[in-house]
Parts: sequence; structure tokens; C-alpha cells
Amino acid sequence: MKTNFLLLIIFLILSTACKKKEEKPELSYYKGQLTISTDDSFKSVVEALADGYMIAYPESEIKVKTQKEDLGFLDLLNDKSKIIVMSRELSPDENSEYEKRVELKYQPARFAADGVVFIVPKNSSKSEISVEEIEKGLQAESKNFIFDGTNSSNLNFIAQKLNKKPSDLKFSIINGNENVIKELNKYPDKIGVIGWNSISRPYDKKSEQLREMIKVLPVKQNGKLYDISPENLRKMTYPYTRVLYFLINESGFNLANGFVRYSCTQLGQKIVEKEGLQPYNLYGREVQMR
Repeated sequence: MKTNFLLLIIFLILSTACKKKEEKPELSYYKGQLTISTDDSFKSVVEALADGYMIAYPESEIKVKTQKEDLGFLDLLNDKSKIIVMSRELSPDENSEYEKRVELKYQPARFAADGVVFIVPKNSSKSEISVEEIEKGLQAESKNFIFDGTNSSNLNFIAQKLNKKPSDLKFSIINGNENVIKELNKYPDKIGVIGWNSISRPYDKKSEQLREMIKVLPVKQNGKLYDISPENLRKMTYPYTRVLYFLINESGFNLANGFVRYSCTQLGQKIVEKEGLQPYNLYGREVQMR
């Protein structure tokens, strides 16, 4: 009887050991895999930050997934994504839904000032555009403005500036910022609407080639012209300046939070500056003279 009882105890111990769950991989800010969802309009700066992070932390692997802004937000809510990049403010309903489903407070991690720009072919006689012309044109049946797609950050941002829904605006579509630039010559009377980061890298050969194909129009507001210069981005005087920020679906200080912190530190902000954007967090420089 005792023998049977001992055999039963041994059997239970062995069974428990066999059923033991596999240990989850250790969560950390410096190693592991992470996919960042970003709109095509600011893919460049996100890729640059990801490359910088992987150099700083070689055990990390960060992939950048290009996805329309609205679809990325839905993936974040449904726990299909741990981190996304946004450029527009959330509506009260979206904010409430985020805090309910993600169970985190809405705390946007702002890291760069970018802008939406209006472009025409290089040989166009048009040299400027006004805020009033933009507002009026987006209500016209002629659909003279070409966006990079529905659910995109550029369309969302402009609609929000006009206090409209994207569906209320009238526009044409060519998918992708780069394609808008390359195909704009086919539509000489149209105006392209793209994200500045698509062409903002000062010394990048591809960006230079794309800039050579188009003319970026300064925007007139209240009788004054504003171009998308670093100063106007810094002061946010360019009428269509927007602030890029990260939203996460991660508790604890793991890879997503680690990446956010890195992007907002001095090193990450230098990468933002090299991308031709305005760093959101400014760091003073001390010089000691002897």
C-alpha cells in the first residue's frame, strides 16, 4: 500500500514537471523584437531612430511597418501593435477608447515637429498658396488637391485643421507620398499634398532627387508667407506644422518604452534634426572657455 502511495506521489511530481509552462522570454528595454507602425509620411525619421536604437542596443531588433495612421491606431487598440506613430490629436471618443482598452493613460511621447506641404511640378508658374485657397479648394468639385490616400496622416491632419471629417473633403488620390511626387507632372493643374519628412533629409540622394522634381509652395496666412523652414517649424508659425508622437500599448519598461525614451533623449533628438525635422525636446549646449 505504501509502495503504491509513493509511486502515486512520484507520478504527480513528474506530471507537474512535464506540464510546466515554457518560460516566457525575458522582457527588457535593450533586447528582443519590436515592430513600429508608422504612416508612410514619417517613415524616414522612424527608420533612422530604429537604426540608432539597434546600434546602441545590438540585441534589439526593430522593424518599421508602413501603415495608414488610422489602421495603425486600430491595431494598437486591438493589441496587435505595441507602438505606433501619430500626428493628429485623438478625438475624445478615441482617447476614451484608448484608455479603456489599453488600460494606460493617454500620454503622447512627442519627439519631432514635421509639416504637411503643398507641392506643384518644378516648372509650374504657381509660387505660393493661401490658407483660404486650400480651404476653398478642398470643398470644390474639381478635386485639385492630390493626397497620398484615405486614412493617411496627411488627410487626417488637414481635415482636423479644418474641423472637418476626411469624408467631408473633396480630393484626388495617388497612393504614397513618393508616387504623388513622381506622377504630379501628369497633372499640371493639380496640387500635391505630402508629408515634409518624405523629402526633408538634407543630404540624402533620393530626397534630393525628389526635391528636384517639385516646388514646395510657401503658405500665406494673414497676409504673410511662411515656408517650412527649421525656424518656422520650431516656432510653429508654418500653418501646417504638426507634432509627431508615439503611443504605446505596453506596461513596464520594456522595448517599446525603451525606444520612446531613446527617441526623446539628446541622441534621438540629434537623429531627428539630421532628418531635417525640428526636435521637440531641446537640449542646451554648454561650452567651457579657458
